[in-house]
Amino acid sequence: IKQNYIVIIATALMLILAGCRANPIYNIEDASIQVEGKYSANDVKKAIIRAGSGLGWTMKAKKPGLIVGTLFLRKHVAIVDVRYTKNAYSITYKDSQNLHYDGTSIHKNYNSWVQNLNRQIQAQLSAL
Repeated sequence: IKQNYIVIIATALMLILAGCRANPIYNIEDASIQVEGKYSANDVKKAIIRAGSGLGWTMKAKKPGLIVGTLFLRKHVAIVDVRYTKNAYSITYKDSQNLHYDGTSIHKNYNSWVQNLNRQIQAQLSAL
């Protein structure tokens, strides 16, 4: 009987852990900005802020070339640095809460949030 309990507990733990799958952190590094016509780094900043705000991110310009984006979803918090120039931008992990970050991996939803942010930034930049 004792072995049955151990098997049941081990199976339950495996199911719980499978539901909380972690994936390697997804960062966007130096995505080039391919926009025709005249635009400035300030235009890029505004496009990034519009993109994040439209998806529910709180976007705060900290200094020229750096925006910090924070996404609050239920009990989860994701924080990214968005570094930009006139020609490129990067989205990199900064911090999180309740996303099981272990130094390399994070909750599977984090990466989809960053990918959505990246797609929306591209859409806003194409409108420049």
